[in-house]
Amino acid sequence: MIKTDILIIGAGPTGLFTVFEAGLLKLKCHLIDALPQAGGQCSEIYPKKPIYDIPGFPEILAGDLTKNLLEQGKQFEPGFTLGERAETIEKQEDGSFIVTTNKGTKHHAPVVAIAGGLGSFEPRKPAIDGIADYEDNGVEYIIKDPEFYRGKKVVISGGGDSALDWSIFLTDVASEVTLIHRRNEFRGALDSVEKVGELTKLGKINLITPAEVTGLHGDGKIEAVTVVKDGEATQIETDHFIPLFGLSPKLGPIGDWGLEIEKNAIKVDNSLNYQTNIPGIFAIGDVNTYPEKLKLILCGFHEATLMCQAAYRIINPGKKYVLKYTTVSGIDGFDGSRKEAPKAVVQAIN
Repeated sequence: MIKTDILIIGAGPTGLFTVFEAGLLKLKCHLIDALPQAGGQCSEIYPKKPIYDIPGFPEILAGDLTKNLLEQGKQFEPGFTLGERAETIEKQEDGSFIVTTNKGTKHHAPVVAIAGGLGSFEPRKPAIDGIADYEDNGVEYIIKDPEFYRGKKVVISGGGDSALDWSIFLTDVASEVTLIHRRNEFRGALDSVEKVGELTKLGKINLITPAEVTGLHGDGKIEAVTVVKDGEATQIETDHFIPLFGLSPKLGPIGDWGLEIEKNAIKVDNSLNYQTNIPGIFAIGDVNTYPEKLKLILCGFHEATLMCQAAYRIINPGKKYVLKYTTVSGIDGFDGSRKEAPKAVVQAIN
């Protein structure tokens, strides 16, 4: 049983910033995310795309924003359960909650903050007959551990950042990397497209465009794929087929928790603190809805800040929190670190 003060469901930007705001209130956080790494869409879908509306950053790459948020919250020692989906929730007699993941990991907390972005992400699967039969038997939609492909033949399909970046990365891991895209043009970072071009010329990536994977072959496990290019079909031997066509957001099991749902989003009270219809459960960021809601990262940061204040009152009933600016109070990390502004020097002028 993992115990914490605030259990955050979703490790995207809003969830990660909650760690920092909670830490200022001496509250510990643990995060659950179905993706294998923190950052949500910023890490999984568009890590190299610039964001222009983060306060104080005229321009910042989505992946760098994730890194900064992780660094900002590191001193408050958050815990992570990654690669697992929050499945069920049980309210205890004392008002606290136990949340269990699809892999059976249990978490206990007096406050739950749902920061799941647009919901739990599920991979977009290509329409290939029998593909479900090969899932976990050579077909993977998300790369969790690159070492899993050490010395193996890999076929990647897709035309975005994930397909490009993983093709580049796996050239130093897999014995053979083939990248297939239905168009000649890629929708990804320019430097990644150029890098794939260089590796193709060096013979480290077998690039096939415009083409599509139309069939899978193997006795219980992937052994080859059928690729159609210019109307001609050929088979390519492979140990793994990885279609990277992006992720489709769905509210998932959270939709069965008894929360008030409106248009696939969780209704909250925005006049106070973004609490749901169930006391002790909050929803912040893109996953929630209220009048005039804006699905922006900076709005999620604001919602997280007010939510943490309400969480403090639940966890510490009757205790008043006195707001102090970090420029005045400094920051004491749970790891023993301290950040504070330099003390003013008092010195007479002779």
